[in-house]
Amino acid sequence: IKERKRYLGDTKHFCPVVLKENFILQPGNTEEAAKYREKIYYFSSAEAKEKFLEHPEDYVAHEEPLKAPPLRICLVGPQGSGKTLCGRQLAEKLNIFHIQFEEVLQEKLLLKTEKKVGPEFEEDSEDEQAAKQELEELAIQANVTVEEENTKKQLPEVQLTEEEEVIKSSLMENEPLPPEILEAILSEWWLKEPIRSTGFILDGFPRYPEEAQFLGDHGFFPDATVFIQVDDQDIFDRLLPAQIEKWKLKQKKKLERKKLIKDMKTKIRVDMIAKRRAELILERDKRRREVSGFFFFFETGSHSVVQGRVQWHNHSSLQPGTPGLKGSPHLSLSKC
Repeated sequence: IKERKRYLGDTKHFCPVVLKENFILQPGNTEEAAKYREKIYYFSSAEAKEKFLEHPEDYVAHEEPLKAPPLRICLVGPQGSGKTLCGRQLAEKLNIFHIQFEEVLQEKLLLKTEKKVGPEFEEDSEDEQAAKQELEELAIQANVTVEEENTKKQLPEVQLTEEEEVIKSSLMENEPLPPEILEAILSEWWLKEPIRSTGFILDGFPRYPEEAQFLGDHGFFPDATVFIQVDDQDIFDRLLPAQIEKWKLKQKKKLERKKLIKDMKTKIRVDMIAKRRAELILERDKRRREVSGFFFFFETGSHSVVQGRVQWHNHSSLQPGTPGLKGSPHLSLSKC
């Protein structure tokens, strides 16, 4: 009964020092209280109380009421519950910022990784990567160019800072971020302009109990945290069709890649056969050119009178009566 009769100060049960310095409504501790001008003020810490007692006029209202900070709302819920859609529409209606927490984390890595990080974005399994590598090697052997989509090489390893490595690990392993990184990110929205004076809808944060505890321990107090609860069937109906289409597209690309590999192998085999055939023909023609002629015999009766390499004489030049020939000559040729 005695507590109800107390007259609270301009900031009610919130700490006036935190409101003045950080523009945040942080609940005060009833054990850290002080009386000024017949009104009771509660403070978030003993240090805040000391600051108030040194210069109380800096933390109380004079001619006008103290200005309240802008609206800050945390919006949480399972994937597919509609957080982003609701948050975007609400932020537009209230004319405040809409912040999608995981998108902010992705943007911190995107310039280096050139793709989003997380289990849902790791589309290529080890088998698919091996198939792509095989396709690249076959394309080189076949001396053909394949579409970049099918032979897109793996991005080279990038050097991430220690902070970026921690953020990547959090996205990949679904783990909470450490306090030092959370403080660096959240202070941008609670303590720095223009978000500090405008307000925001924080979509998808906090994600874990540790992150919720961090908000209270470090003075990042939202005005409200809204949890969107949706039936499992509704989430299935929203997410499943897109996942099925994604799976179908993935299977289609997989079949196309298999067909392309088969065609490549066929082309390589045909090219090798054609190359070998051309080599054999070239060798045969070369042997024919090296053979300069044939041994031939001019036979007269039962014995040979001339033996030597081919001399391409016209039959008309061998006239009857030529010395050394008897009768009508005839030419008998045998291969060397």
